[in-house]
Amino acid sequence: MSKDNKNAGKVIITCAVTGAIHTPSMSPHLPVTPKEIISDSLAAVEAGAAILHLHARHPDGRPDQSPEGFAEFLPRIKQSTDAVVNITTGGSPYMSVEERVAPAATYQPELASLNMGSMNFGLYPMLNRFKEFKHDWEREHLEGSKDLVFRNSFKDIEYVLETCYGNGTRFEFECYDTSHLYNLAHFADRGLVKAPFFVQSVFGLLGGIGPHPEDVMHMKRTADRLFGDDFRWSVLGAGSNQFRIAAQAAALGGNVRVGLEDSLWAGRGELAKSSAVQVKKVRAIIENLGLQIATPDEAREILGLKGADQVAF
Repeated sequence: MSKDNKNAGKVIITCAVTGAIHTPSMSPHLPVTPKEIISDSLAAVEAGAAILHLHARHPDGRPDQSPEGFAEFLPRIKQSTDAVVNITTGGSPYMSVEERVAPAATYQPELASLNMGSMNFGLYPMLNRFKEFKHDWEREHLEGSKDLVFRNSFKDIEYVLETCYGNGTRFEFECYDTSHLYNLAHFADRGLVKAPFFVQSVFGLLGGIGPHPEDVMHMKRTADRLFGDDFRWSVLGAGSNQFRIAAQAAALGGNVRVGLEDSLWAGRGELAKSSAVQVKKVRAIIENLGLQIATPDEAREILGLKGADQVAF
């Protein structure tokens, strides 16, 4: 996982500002409208994020994976910042792969996320903490996850790759378990993905690998063994695991992801008022370790991206 000397010690901060897991009733600070998504994104970049991982939402907060939904904020974000834009192809677990890939296929971003395997996707434990909801869909969204398999078959993954790779889009490979790393190695062996692989290890979501420090080490050791110097490692810890796992990964030479998609919290019992709050906290952790945050252009160089002038928005 070595980098050239120029970028040694540089840590890429990705910020995921809204996602499709948390619902509006859980936090008044969760961005829902295009204006809120733009504001939260720009503040996160100002705080030190090099990559923005973006989802869209309907006015009532439901996940919106239509290209039209993304059109409401993508141009403004590009005009206002030089950050790398990463468009989700995960969307929501309730969507088809054709629906999920449509925004990335339309706008040809530098980066798109790609989930690397099917999995149980359990959000229903959040019903133990959140009891009152503004919108009927929110409770159904959580309760339905008790019987939800997030489908990412080999055919689905191949469909996303074939749809997007001709556009020069590279991928943030989201790996929720060690099997997903082996799935990525399978596609690498077939020549359908190319190094350097940007591997985003996800910890603490029910249905995937746990958040224990040994789980983090196991994912890193497995990726090291499978990919050697051909990958760049990043982590996200769900909920209260966010900063601890980020600190562990940064100390091990990895990159980090934060944002209100992954956690609503700034600390124990304290809601984060923006994703920028989390970016500032993780930046302090990184710099206190004697490391530096990567700029957007340094992130492009590290990940081999095509450049912001090559996107279709």
